[in-house]
Amino acid sequence: MAPNKTNNIPTHQYVTNDPLHQLFDAVDSISVQGYDEQRGVIYWNKGSELLYGYTHQEAIGKKLENLIIPAPMREPVIKAHSNWIKYDIEIPASELILRHKNGNDVAVFSSHVMFTNQYNTKQMYCIDIDLSEVHKAQAEAVFNATMLKTLFEAIPDLFFVLEQNSTITDYHANNENDLYISPNQFIGKKMVDVLPEKIAQKFQVHIEKTIAQDSMVSFEYELSMPEGVIYYEARLRLLPKTNQIMVIIRDISELHRSAELIRHQAHFDSLTDLPNRFLSLDRLSQILLEAQKSHEKAAVFFLDLDDFKKVNDSLGHEVGDKLLIAAAARLQQTLKKNDTIGRLGGDEFIVLISNLNDESDALAIAERLLQAFKKPFKLVGRDLILTLSIGIAISPKDGTCASVLLRNADTAMYQAKTMGRNTFSFFTPQMNVAMRRRFEIEEQMHGALERNEFELYYQPQIDVKTNTIVGAEALLRWHNIVLGEITPDEFIPIAEQTGLIAPIGVFVLQQALRFLNEWQSINKQNYTMAINLSPRQFRDPELVNIIKHTLHKNSINNECLELEITEGVLMNSQASIHDALLQIDELGIKLSMDDFGTGYSSLSYLREYPFDVLKIDRSFITGITDNKADCNLVKAAIAMSHSLEIKVVAEGVETKEQLDLLNELNCDIAQGFYLSKPLPAAKLLNFSLRYLKAL
Repeated sequence: MAPNKTNNIPTHQYVTNDPLHQLFDAVDSISVQGYDEQRGVIYWNKGSELLYGYTHQEAIGKKLENLIIPAPMREPVIKAHSNWIKYDIEIPASELILRHKNGNDVAVFSSHVMFTNQYNTKQMYCIDIDLSEVHKAQAEAVFNATMLKTLFEAIPDLFFVLEQNSTITDYHANNENDLYISPNQFIGKKMVDVLPEKIAQKFQVHIEKTIAQDSMVSFEYELSMPEGVIYYEARLRLLPKTNQIMVIIRDISELHRSAELIRHQAHFDSLTDLPNRFLSLDRLSQILLEAQKSHEKAAVFFLDLDDFKKVNDSLGHEVGDKLLIAAAARLQQTLKKNDTIGRLGGDEFIVLISNLNDESDALAIAERLLQAFKKPFKLVGRDLILTLSIGIAISPKDGTCASVLLRNADTAMYQAKTMGRNTFSFFTPQMNVAMRRRFEIEEQMHGALERNEFELYYQPQIDVKTNTIVGAEALLRWHNIVLGEITPDEFIPIAEQTGLIAPIGVFVLQQALRFLNEWQSINKQNYTMAINLSPRQFRDPELVNIIKHTLHKNSINNECLELEITEGVLMNSQASIHDALLQIDELGIKLSMDDFGTGYSSLSYLREYPFDVLKIDRSFITGITDNKADCNLVKAAIAMSHSLEIKVVAEGVETKEQLDLLNELNCDIAQGFYLSKPLPAAKLLNFSLRYLKAL
């Protein structure tokens, strides 16, 4: 693009302050160099200084081949440049290894363009993208190649040079099909006269702003093109020496659509396309505000799909997702269009009803929902029955703000669960008693470690073939001075959610390994200690160091520690978890998959991670003597594990018949009430000594 030729013509041979230079001067992430017909440097932007080490002053006037071209490439470069000057043979874009001022290699993707300026003199421009990082990883190479291609094809799409009165004097377009009208319809005319009125007004305002502020000004607009509505960004900059205005027009339709998608994803559930928690609560707040103004009632229905976890566990998460989509569709079919249906997460949904007359209307809606879910869902060739538990809270009686009303509806839903599921329950203040229990547990958990309220019990693990004790699993117990005995099923989930599981986990590790040292010393046996690690503990970057330190402090060989993790840990797919597991394996610590058979992708994890032990969930062991399917599953799991050189532990062994069958199936280790219930440290010592004497 040449400047307006009606302006004062420079007396020197090369144009160094044209709009193209103005553009590249503002970009220091890309190296742009200009060369004359003798390959002397006439332009050297900030990006070139950063990339090659030569300052603008050092580079100007120097020969291309004496600056950045390695010796073996000099003759081909000189010849290629000469052929372009004399015979119009273009130099193709390519990856090159050029030379830094300090002698180091510089990997670039170099593109070239030849201009003939208004003095009929040729100028070659090299546009170099730094590819040093690309050569470090193939993935980065692909990314940068794509970035480079995108840069030259799309940034910027259109250039226009305007006089201050908005007359268009010059333009550049990679593809003239991108122009709103043909060049002969706009060259020499004012920008505001060739665009639709509304857009023309925008341009006029921003042209005046550009002149007044003498800075980059940008705005967005849209145009109806033959292919549809296209969204653009216009950037305007005053060229000080020529007093002209450079306008760069960029097609941002894709970005606009992406922004719309992001806005949609921020407010709608990605699986069901229902309003998500954020949007649902926002709508609830609006409904409550309107209800207060009109003195009307509003209702919140908190819905939970009964036994949905069993679907995931038995049929897999893919089927579970399809079932959630089908459930959402059925809710929409059952309710009115102006009722809000949202997904709060997992298998929890919310229904918002405005303009409610009385509770009988809410009751009718709840019964209609329960009735709708009596019809089976037809998925994967099966008829799946899915019932609802519904909690109902009504404003203003049960609350006048969104968070309180939602919490009370949630509480009522849990009441429906305790009533046997597949039913509904209206909120009552008495329901908050259960919630208070949770709050009390959480409150008492703070300081429980300091008060020495936690104690470890140990359940022995027996070698099935030799009937010898080979180790134990550490199990946490809590006796609180206020609440008494609290079961792990109650306090462990709360510890997870509050983050208190981290210090509790350190306590378990320290106590278990301290006892293991004592146990091994007294019995002169190389016992193994199995300890559960929770997903929350893996968030601690010091986890591996804590384990190493505790092993060393208690003089325990690394292979005597067995860390049990569930599929929930692996499903996070975080790099930190992957790295921690590999470090644990490198230390020689045993890695055990707990609750095998209850997840949907355990087999893939066995292949991906270095497991040493597989623990078959007690739900399968319970039925092995009278349920053929359970027996076959356990048999297959044992055979598969042994083929992978993984030992198998059977949990929940409660009868001699189960133990004998596990022996026949070649199971390695068993634990359960038939062998021993979990014992305090002192009782386990006595138990193991008696066991040794009996052998």
